[in-house]
Amino acid sequence: MDKKQRSKKQKSTEAPRHIFQLLWAVITNSFVTGFIQGRIYTGSLKNLCVPGLNCYSCPGALGSCPIGSLQSLISSRNYKFTFYVSGFLIFIGAVFGRFVCGWLCPFGLVQDLLHKIPFPKKLRTFRGDKILRKLKYVILLVFVIILPMVIVDITGQGDPWFCKYICPAGMLQGGLPLTLLNEGLRDTIGFLYAWKFVILAITVILSIIIYRPFCKYICPLGAIYSFFNKISVFTLRCDKEKCVECGKCGKVCKMNVDPKEAPNHSECIRCGLCEKNCPTGAISCNWKTGSNKNSENIKPENNDEY
Repeated sequence: MDKKQRSKKQKSTEAPRHIFQLLWAVITNSFVTGFIQGRIYTGSLKNLCVPGLNCYSCPGALGSCPIGSLQSLISSRNYKFTFYVSGFLIFIGAVFGRFVCGWLCPFGLVQDLLHKIPFPKKLRTFRGDKILRKLKYVILLVFVIILPMVIVDITGQGDPWFCKYICPAGMLQGGLPLTLLNEGLRDTIGFLYAWKFVILAITVILSIIIYRPFCKYICPLGAIYSFFNKISVFTLRCDKEKCVECGKCGKVCKMNVDPKEAPNHSECIRCGLCEKNCPTGAISCNWKTGSNKNSENIKPENNDEY
């Protein structure tokens, strides 16, 4: 199969996932009045989190972003810990792992679509890629937890550092639409707005060249869910008895994971490309049951390396 045929096959296998991503993005951002009037929804649904990174300030957002909610409560003078948001993240992570990143995150869909834009040289990997992927854990620890908790004003209130200074999704979903729709907000544009716009522009450009750079290197929500990939109820498995070592699964993985060796790697977003491209059906995505809970990476009994 030549490069063009392989690319065409990938697009056809990814189409159902992109449709699902789009539907979920529309459902969770369906406050049409917000887009018309240039204001955000403040109803009771905003007390609930959505699984993916979805900016609270998006005019259409019906729910809250879990990272934004976590920061808001950590930085509050009244609360330093929240059982609801932490419990929500643990529950979603334990059930789905990074399936959320691949199927339920609107900003993940944006990056997916941007990467489909033709470019002379797409970068699959580069020197320092593996080290750079640790950055999202540093951002989670420093910008989401430590800084909002430690650096506070005279009233004891901290800043949502990640949302305020880093998150490009907030700029795309909230900052740009609100300033375009609300004339009064345009007068408040300053350095911070310009800074976030630059971050968004860099993310957009990199997303055309590199698959999901924000997910790989920056996203603290992906970092949280990655801790659960090996234990989540929704899992990826590779049956070594069916595997013919063709290497197709590793070649099609855009997150640079080898499903044959590490089917539940922390970087796997459960996109399903490996499963759909496996010629023998050795790879499968499904729910753990009592009969398969120990079969993440099935190997023959006589394999000395097991």
